[in-house]
Amino acid sequence: MILTRRALLLLLLTALLVALGTIEFVMVYLALGYFALIVGMIVLDRALTPKPDAFQVARHNDTRLSLGAKNRVAVRVENNSPRTLRVTVRDEYPSEFSADRVILDSSASDEKGAGVRIAARSRAEFVYHVRPPRRGDYAFGDTNLRWGGVLGLIVRQARYATAASVKVYPNLLDIRKYELQTRKGMLQEIGLRQMRMLGSGTEFERLREYQLDDEFRKIDWKATARRGKPVTREFETEKSQTIMSLLDTGRLMRPPIADPSNPSGQGLAKLDYAVNAVLMLSYVAGLRGDRVGMLAFADDVESYLAPRAGRGQFYKMLATLYAVESQPVESDYVRAFSYLGAKHKKRSLIVIFSDIATGIAAETLVKQIAPLSPRHLVLLVAIGDPTVVQMAQQLPRDSVSVYERAVAEQLVDERALILEKLRQRGVLTLDVTANQLTVAVVNKYLELKARGRI
Repeated sequence: MILTRRALLLLLLTALLVALGTIEFVMVYLALGYFALIVGMIVLDRALTPKPDAFQVARHNDTRLSLGAKNRVAVRVENNSPRTLRVTVRDEYPSEFSADRVILDSSASDEKGAGVRIAARSRAEFVYHVRPPRRGDYAFGDTNLRWGGVLGLIVRQARYATAASVKVYPNLLDIRKYELQTRKGMLQEIGLRQMRMLGSGTEFERLREYQLDDEFRKIDWKATARRGKPVTREFETEKSQTIMSLLDTGRLMRPPIADPSNPSGQGLAKLDYAVNAVLMLSYVAGLRGDRVGMLAFADDVESYLAPRAGRGQFYKMLATLYAVESQPVESDYVRAFSYLGAKHKKRSLIVIFSDIATGIAAETLVKQIAPLSPRHLVLLVAIGDPTVVQMAQQLPRDSVSVYERAVAEQLVDERALILEKLRQRGVLTLDVTANQLTVAVVNKYLELKARGRI
């Protein structure tokens, strides 16, 4: 139990009455009576104020949180008492997470901001969002409630057992958003382009008017009878191809990258951006009937998932990516590509997620990727740091900013030179900043598939 400011001020008046007792002794008796009255009112307020068992508290959130995304958490408070109470909630989320302030949904918001009034025998929902910085196992703690007394003299508080474990996976919220926008036919809202390849296929695309060079077997006779003129069925070419994602988990993928949308928290590592992109690419490719697989490597091959089709493969991919961790070592491209060559020989789209460094590591990467091109279609996704790009474009203000721009420009130029060498050897490249990675990779896949390059 906590005394409110009102109660403390009323109690302080006792001291004033005692001070007046030095002038008139009868004021001492008045002070004692007044003090007893205030204490009695505090005791009465405590008796009238509902006890902790008058509330039911529950936390609602996904058991699988998404890495680097805003995950919704709702704390539902049910007031079973016969009184309207002003309630404040403090939830114990994992200390590693960043979170916005706890707010109440618009149906029961309170403009005063000092807690929220919950009517008798009703409920309210407090909503906030957490952003996990890394994959792994975490735990929410208990939920703490404070509510004001009926007379406004005390504040009661209690702790409610809502502790629960939670797992942070690669970004599943983007998957759900993709599903929703696909159903609405609004993929452009999330930056994806709708690309279709028309031609001789088996998946129905549309009906159109008959043209002289159309085959008779493509005529839809029922539609022709309804419209009174020849109508042809058009099909979308849909081939089942193989998509292999090679995920570099070496030291170049460890550094965190600042997230402009979350300036208060630590940014995700390059590897985490790549993990989210691999998951999204696998999901989109799986929806189109392609077989997807992956290989994660640093100085050795850490995990390998043979390409398969179907929804079960996506969940295997999710479980594999959940356990992928970066290593403080140089990546061994020779060993990784040799392992891939021994395990997988069918022509595929090989998407390599890595970063480009200068020196021996870059030359090794160039030499080892090139031999893959004759058999496979190779796409190197070079994950850049948006901060470096901004530094290379900034206007110098002092000697430090001049030095920063010079170094950033040198890094950008060396990066462009390495990518040009790869293009000359027949390797497709995609140089993209980490915060644009997922959309850029999926769009590139859709483009290659539409053009029949895979």
